[in-house]
This record gives sequence, structure tokens and C-alpha cells, in this order.
Amino acid sequence: MVKEIPVYLFLGFLDAGKTKFIQETFEDERFDSGERTLLIVCEEGEEEYVPARFAVRKFSIEKVEEEDFTVENLTRLCRAFRAERVVLEYNGMRTMQELFDAMPDGWAIAQVMTFFDATTFFSYNKNMRQLVYDKMQYADMVVFNRFKGEYSKEEFHKVVRAVSRRPGIVYEYLGGRAEYDEIEDPLPFDLDAKIVEIQDKDFAFFYRDLTEDMEKYRGKVVRFKGLVAVDKKMKAGTIVVGRHIMTCCEADITYSGLVCLHASALPLKTRDWVTVTARIDIAYHDIYGTEGPVLKASALDYSAPPEQELATFF
Repeated sequence: MVKEIPVYLFLGFLDAGKTKFIQETFEDERFDSGERTLLIVCEEGEEEYVPARFAVRKFSIEKVEEEDFTVENLTRLCRAFRAERVVLEYNGMRTMQELFDAMPDGWAIAQVMTFFDATTFFSYNKNMRQLVYDKMQYADMVVFNRFKGEYSKEEFHKVVRAVSRRPGIVYEYLGGRAEYDEIEDPLPFDLDAKIVEIQDKDFAFFYRDLTEDMEKYRGKVVRFKGLVAVDKKMKAGTIVVGRHIMTCCEADITYSGLVCLHASALPLKTRDWVTVTARIDIAYHDIYGTEGPVLKASALDYSAPPEQELATFF
């Protein structure tokens, strides 16, 4: 059995503050667990490591070029140093899938921290949205360096929360002062209402929150507009109803649907738009192949398409 090696992953574009943070982490005596720590660096920025200041005693720094970022080479480095944990400063222009494809057996991601330069963040988000999303979706913490007092935290917060509600958010100001994001994220609908009305613009938030925290929705009655999908293999009275959701950009548009059981006599076809009122149960269904949200419709009727057919988080 391959021994598990925890991997501490630091993501972000060049000069976003990764090296500085890792340097400070290695200088912290609390990080010196006695484990042999392999620091893998995948890009060179203006900051350079100063190993003489490390509190971590057993370490090795390895710079790995793009062509050498392979399962075989990373395995070799771990074995040569007999690494017990890995700290990885990852190249921001490479995708997470490339990292996952190159991870040796036994590597287990323990923590993911993503760094952005606040002064250039919105430019990156506009022009490289897919890479920004890619670096946020797995993050436990998102850090905005070089933050300025005149910046709107709400605008930065909104971009992160469009990707995930999971990570903590830190604003680090010029001079070193850091503030944790304490902006509340109320749902854009009333979950305590007798019938939870999901507006067209809020479907993406509803679907993500439902699939991330299903138990919260057990027994709730919801009403929303959705696009029907049917298949000959489905039992009578079963459809899927949902929306096409764009999480990041056009390349990642997917149809996100929910199993719906109904007693309607309407001759429903794929791509019909309907308004459904239904109670949410959490149960196994063959369409999911696992447990998931199963809607039991009390009302179902044709409807006009929403003004914006594509659901987004923006």
C-alpha cells in the first residue's frame, strides 16, 4: 500500500504573493513538524526563497519545468528525498487538470490556498476567466494581496462566491495588515417560505446550493421555471427539469437537471419550458445512480422561456 503524502497547494498567477507566503510559512516554527518537506516550485517570480531563514529543518527545494511536471519525475523527486509532505507552488497558467494528471500515487491534497494581486485581479478575471475560476474552485482560502482601502470588498467577494461558497477570503493590504471577509451570503430566496420561489436569475445559485447541501432542502416546496429533458428509458411520469448553467465561460456550459416525478397528462418533450411546483425529497434514483434531489410535482404546466435562457452566477 502506497503511503499517503499530504500536499499543500499554493495557486495563483505570477507575482500574486505565493512565494512570500510560503517563505513566511517555512519561517514559522509551528510548520516544522519534523517531516521531510519537499518544496516544488513551478515558476520563478521576483521573490526568491531565503532558505537560511527557514525554521523547517528537513527540506529540499526543487524547481520543476513544465516539460518535467510528470508523474514519473514527481515520483522520482519524492523518493529521492524520501519526502513525507509536499508544498507545491503551482504555475498559474497551467490548469488543475494538468496537476491532477501528474499527481503520483499517494499524493493527497491537504490544503489549497489561492492568491491574487488585487490590483490586476479584475483584468485577469475579464480576460482569463476560465483560469481564474480554475484556481478558485478547489480553494480553501482565497487571498487578495496588495489590497487598497478604496477597493470594494463586495466586488471581490461576489466573484469568489460565484465560484464557490466554501473558501475563506482574506484581504491583505499594502503594509501587511490582513482582514478576513465577514460579508454574509444570504440566499437570494426565502427558504422558510411555504413555497420557495426561485426567480429565473437565481436558478444557478439554487441548483448549486441544493446539490451542495441537500438535507437543507428535504421537504421544502419550490417553484421554478425549467427546461425539460425526457428519454424513452424513463418511466412514465418521470422527467428531468433544469437549466443550462454557465459556471465560468462558454466552454463549461452544462445542462443541470433534477429528477421530477409528476402526474401531468401533458405530452412533455425535451426542450419544453415548464413551471413546476414540487416538494423535494432526497432519495436514490437510477438517473443519478446515487442519492439525490427528487422532485414530486404538485403542479406542472408549460411556460414561456425566461428572458435569459442560460443560467449564470453573474
